[in-house]
Amino acid sequence: MKILSLGWGVQSFTLAAMVALGELEQIDAAIHADTTHESSLTYAFAKRWTGWLKSHGLKMVTLRDETAVPIDRYGGVMIPAYILNPTQGKFGRQCTNNWKRAPIRRWLQLNRNNKPVEQWLGISLDEFQRMKDSDVKYITNRWPLIELKMKRSDCVKWLEGRGLEVPSKSACTFCPFRNTDEWRITNNNPIDWAEAVWVDAEIRNARPPWPLFVHPSRRPLTEIDFRTEQEKGQLNLWDEECTGICGV
Repeated sequence: MKILSLGWGVQSFTLAAMVALGELEQIDAAIHADTTHESSLTYAFAKRWTGWLKSHGLKMVTLRDETAVPIDRYGGVMIPAYILNPTQGKFGRQCTNNWKRAPIRRWLQLNRNNKPVEQWLGISLDEFQRMKDSDVKYITNRWPLIELKMKRSDCVKWLEGRGLEVPSKSACTFCPFRNTDEWRITNNNPIDWAEAVWVDAEIRNARPPWPLFVHPSRRPLTEIDFRTEQEKGQLNLWDEECTGICGV
């Protein structure tokens, strides 16, 4: 049995589109483990392209987990929050296993009919360090983009070259692994920003005595200035018209 773990980001959508257009072999299902906390951009993209993938023969499965919360009922912190303490530590990541891996495996156990599973993962060549073998015997992980020697930028070019839309990066709105550019995008989306701010405040005192934060600065999101240097007033010297003498 072959399945694709579909996160609706650039790499996993590229794999789904490759199957749809016959550039990769058919799979039994493309499975999206929906945490219910994805970016609104991701949900809008999935809505636009699910029908297209279905029309090209892919079986689309969405596993929606309404119980995916940043703090579980026992007070456990599910996300890799930053701790404001002398060691400047952070929590381990529980969300990926509980919100993504576990739901897919429950579905597989109900649908694989005791067949072994080949699970495709959208990890590209520039992320090879993320490759890990499965920790269960019935699943073998496969990384088609690695086999094709494709980086994320190659995926973007592949999608654009076939007239397909390039998705935004998929992640929960409050994911602590976001970089500044990604936080800036969230900050500019009122719905996503409201959820991120709520979660940031919700986890603050979850594990006393040390406060928790979703941003590596260990400050509340509402106190962080995500504007670019140009937006803050710094001149961009490269915006001047080129005189053609630099040879670039």
